[in-house]
Amino acid sequence: MFIDVDPSLGYPALAALVFGESAGLPIPGETALIVSGGLAAAGHLALPLVILVAGLAATTGDMLGYWIGRRGGRKLLLRDGRFSVHRRNAVARADRYFERYGIITVFFARFVPGVRVVGALAAGATHMRWRSFAIANVLGCFTWATAVASFAYLAGPEGTIVLVVLGLTAAAVGFALTMLNARREAQAEPAAVTVEPPARELA
Repeated sequence: MFIDVDPSLGYPALAALVFGESAGLPIPGETALIVSGGLAAAGHLALPLVILVAGLAATTGDMLGYWIGRRGGRKLLLRDGRFSVHRRNAVARADRYFERYGIITVFFARFVPGVRVVGALAAGATHMRWRSFAIANVLGCFTWATAVASFAYLAGPEGTIVLVVLGLTAAAVGFALTMLNARREAQAEPAAVTVEPPARELA
């Protein structure tokens, strides 16, 4: 956190990591944002630009994730194979949840480790209405970028290191619990629900 960072490298790296995570890749986008906030506190980057770059990258990455989910994600999730029962039940639950709480879900998914990676894909796979998704997505992405970067900035370089460690630990624990739950459901072989393509776009 105390090394000098060339802004010509720092901002593109931040954009690439946040964009990739938002599009559905399991890479540390939020960790990059936290580190960038700490670098801004150390004077190596500018906080307003960190927020702008992260907000735009998250917004565009989520939009790509949404269209990937909409075009092929649902078919991929419903295919036969390993964890097929778990995946189909998850799609059925997502359909119901996005139908009732779509806008709120998209907004707050940005703040939840793990969910942030798949939130846009799930919104597309459940055929959430594009306009509703776009509005909630823009608001959520820029609120997230502002809150996380500002908190890291206030924490300073030393505090940012602690935040990074805590964030990576929480992500690892969440991933382990998700995989354990999926394995248990697969071993229990619960009854799979019938999932049909949405008859209309979800609000």
